[in-house]
Amino acid sequence: MYSTDRGIEELAQRREGESVSIEWLADRLQAFVDLNPAFEDAVERLSTFLARDDADDDPDS
Repeated sequence: MYSTDRGIEELAQRREGESVSIEWLADRLQAFVDLNPAFEDAVERLSTFLARDDADDDPDS
């Protein structure tokens, strides 16, 4: 198990049943990068991954 798996599992447990907006997620990611600039590249990669996740499902793209 990767150490990130524990964090992901904690997120799922603590936020179980909640819905969040993209704006909330973007704000939280930005706040994290502001506090932890060394993780800017990783957050950028994650954000890009999430933004493009459904692009492969669209036959018109």
